[in-house]
Amino acid sequence: MPDAWSAAGSGVLTGAEHHLPVRVYWEDTDGSGIVYHASYLRFAERARTELLRLAGGHQRQLLQDVGIAFPVRRLEINYLRPAFLDDALDVATRVTAAGGARIDLAQSVLRDEEILAELQVRVACIDRTGSPTRIPKAIRTALAGALSTG
Repeated sequence: MPDAWSAAGSGVLTGAEHHLPVRVYWEDTDGSGIVYHASYLRFAERARTELLRLAGGHQRQLLQDVGIAFPVRRLEINYLRPAFLDDALDVATRVTAAGGARIDLAQSVLRDEEILAELQVRVACIDRTGSPTRIPKAIRTALAGALSTG
């Protein structure tokens, strides 16, 4: 977990890894105070969105102005330990590969230093018709910089 949390809400980059703090609220649980399995997917989606924002890719602006989006194409999740109501979590995200129209990421949801869930995610860059399209050069360059520091 990083030493300082970003007040801006976008998390922080530490080397090649992005960290987003997440608090577990009642709505994230299954009613018994244990985080519902689908909530981990929402936490991970928020972290990917904020990493893309830090790379210069505001998703609404990209969709409106450039006509592209980054949907999940493939996702694998391994649940290791439960999270609970009111836990302070850290979603760590690392870009593991980036191609012309795809980005591969490794994500971990942690409580303190304990890994609760691990995700392997592939997102695709698509145009308004749903067809694959190249990732804009500025975003590719920012992602390449993250890869080279890892």
